[in-house]
Amino acid sequence: MSQTGENYPPPPGGGFQEGQGGYQGQGGSQSQGGHQGQGAYQAGQGGGYPAPPPGQGGYPAQGPGQYGYGGAPMGRPRNGLGIAALVLGILALLTGFFLLGGLLGIIAIILGFIGRGRAKRGEATNGGMALAGIITGLLGLLITIGIIAAGVSVFNSKAGKDLQSCLKSAGSDQSAVQSCQDKFSKQITK
Repeated sequence: MSQTGENYPPPPGGGFQEGQGGYQGQGGSQSQGGHQGQGAYQAGQGGGYPAPPPGQGGYPAQGPGQYGYGGAPMGRPRNGLGIAALVLGILALLTGFFLLGGLLGIIAIILGFIGRGRAKRGEATNGGMALAGIITGLLGLLITIGIIAAGVSVFNSKAGKDLQSCLKSAGSDQSAVQSCQDKFSKQITK
């Protein structure tokens, strides 16, 4: 009997009726709480909707890792490269006055571009952090290049050549070496 109190006849071949908790499929197996006999749904029997052909269900088969309705997130984001790029970029800024800063800057730039690529593909959520790693790595690299260029230009200048010849003539005499260094610093600060 339905909730409105009206009696409806069962579909031809039997059907589900109130008070029954399951169905019987082919082969005589019975689901938990199901009933055998009149009124129980029996798969493959005439009446109701026919069973779909094998491999053609109501929903397409989902492959591994596929989800319906736009998909579920692929798990935790892979933010490691963006974080590493930022940390190495900051270290490159701090050590930019040494050759180590240039090396750290190059690594930060590479990791930052890889991290940005992951963020654009949706594999990571820290694209801004990766970009900051690229920028700080580039600044650290530029500082190192600037220091090297300044050092080369100073030692190729007249004052640098004078220092080199003075140190060559001083040998291992510490007082002569100190006087060469003082003379060089006076020439540079002029």
